[in-house]
Amino acid sequence: MSAVRPRNAASLILLRQTRAGPEVLMGRRPAKSRFAPDVFVFPGGAVDAADRIARPLAPLAEACARRTGAPPALAQALAMAALRETEEETGVVLAPDLSRLRFLARAITPIQSPVRFHARFFVADAEHAVGEHAETAELSDLAYRPLEEALRLPLFDVTQITLEALAADRDPSPFRLTYRNDRPVITPLP
Repeated sequence: MSAVRPRNAASLILLRQTRAGPEVLMGRRPAKSRFAPDVFVFPGGAVDAADRIARPLAPLAEACARRTGAPPALAQALAMAALRETEEETGVVLAPDLSRLRFLARAITPIQSPVRFHARFFVADAEHAVGEHAETAELSDLAYRPLEEALRLPLFDVTQITLEALAADRDPSPFRLTYRNDRPVITPLP
């Protein structure tokens, strides 16, 4: 059996600062999902045709685009997908000013996975978002959670690793996550 080719995807990690510390917007995927069922995730999903033609108010910063590991047009489409998926899955809108996004991680799901993604994780400050978050068919139990609480939820490994990086450093260094012998391998990105 040949390996499934990973689809380009993106997630948006919306962080808000409170007196008690940073909180992150997360929701639970449906129990019957084909990929990562019944775990808590950041909003996100695959790049679609609309993301490739959408025009932002401001482009991604050059370093952010470079760290995606994608050509410039695809890097922009990834960022637009993260914003679109966040709006679809949570009702929260972040105007397409891509210059406000920071890049945190790239992750490629294991080769034996029946559904594979080459996901990119962008971070944005929730103060730039508008709208009240609300549960959807794609994400239930949607809420802003303190990082320590989020780390105790049922998580997919890339989500856990990303949260750990955010909990350890408010501005963590970008990294790539791949798998070798079914074990995650983390490599810093320049």
